[in-house]
Amino acid sequence: MPNLIILVFIGGAFGAMCRELIMMSVPRLADGFPMDIFAANIIAAFLLGLVTSCFKNGKINQYVHLMVGTGIMGGLSTFSSFVFGAVEMMKNPSEVFVSIGYLIASLIVGFIAVELGLMVGPKEKPKDPQAVTE
Repeated sequence: MPNLIILVFIGGAFGAMCRELIMMSVPRLADGFPMDIFAANIIAAFLLGLVTSCFKNGKINQYVHLMVGTGIMGGLSTFSSFVFGAVEMMKNPSEVFVSIGYLIASLIVGFIAVELGLMVGPKEKPKDPQAVTE
């Protein structure tokens, strides 16, 4: 059990570093739309779908899935920043509609990103299931 926690911890640290790189690289839009947080969440949603597809179809083992899916994607995605950003925008009457658009776009595009990740991932299980889990 402690080894699994270490995998999630290492993955989470790496994911958080990736998120910070995205936050520094992607500018916010002039209307206040937090494109940096939006990009981090959509990338994480797509990659989580892809990693989950790989795991379900036996292409990666449970340890890789735990480290990447829970750790890295958990560190990369920013739900608290997502909600906080929306709440802060709603405090400014001129940004209420941008905030609502951000919330709706994040949910819809995030859903699509997960589905795309699942579709892009492998479709068939390996012939020898023991080969991946060892």
